[in-house]
Amino acid sequence: MDAVSSTDPAAGPPQRRAWVEHIMGMPVSIHLRGTGVDEVPAQQAVAEAFRVLREMDSVFSTYRPDSDLMRLRREEVGITQCSPLVEESLRIGQEAEVLTRGAFTTLLPTGEGDLAFDPTGLVKGWAVDLASAPLTALRDISFCINAGGDILVGAHPDLPSSGPGEISWRVGVEDPSDRSRIATTLTLSRGAVATSGTAARGAHLYDPAAGELVGRPGSVTVTGPTLLWADIWATALFVGGPATQEAFAASATDYRATAL
Repeated sequence: MDAVSSTDPAAGPPQRRAWVEHIMGMPVSIHLRGTGVDEVPAQQAVAEAFRVLREMDSVFSTYRPDSDLMRLRREEVGITQCSPLVEESLRIGQEAEVLTRGAFTTLLPTGEGDLAFDPTGLVKGWAVDLASAPLTALRDISFCINAGGDILVGAHPDLPSSGPGEISWRVGVEDPSDRSRIATTLTLSRGAVATSGTAARGAHLYDPAAGELVGRPGSVTVTGPTLLWADIWATALFVGGPATQEAFAASATDYRATAL
């Protein structure tokens, strides 16, 4: 990912700073551009964003036996004894299943031949959206969060979305047939970019209709206002069929999809 700025050349390029932590089993980087990126409010906002991501990991990780999700799956606790985020993830998953005509599900294979509640497919995008809140409050600063290749770009409401003063980010979309090549480049000052496919992790996306993991080559990239729904739709469009495509066209009018 590269970043470009369309700010007034006479004012010089905006300041830039980046932070990286390993959370949810992947590198997550936060990039700030603008005025005051080295000041205390910016550092506090970044720290709070990472705290939110760590909290989401502590609730939903399938690799941590003490997470709320795993304790729920072992029936050690009921859903009312878990973080309220768990019940909210169930609601979001049910909504996504309806909207995508069944192509998205939170019932996923466990590796033991059965299915279990696993909202992994929505948690990353949702977590990044939640983590962006303190960054959006930073005046004169634009941010970009990169979570394992999925991107959320945003800025304080007073920062222009175009013209003088705009700070834009250029996001490269990987070619699934040649991961060393960038297939296309997107430029945005606000919005999300999510890609689902098999190039990086192989057959890991579950098709509920077929009851199996999808191993075909290719990818689907979805852009739109939130990373939560961009990620959900990218997964659904990759595993789903014509009914899911029709549902996307009818109900996700703020989102755009590109298949490679």
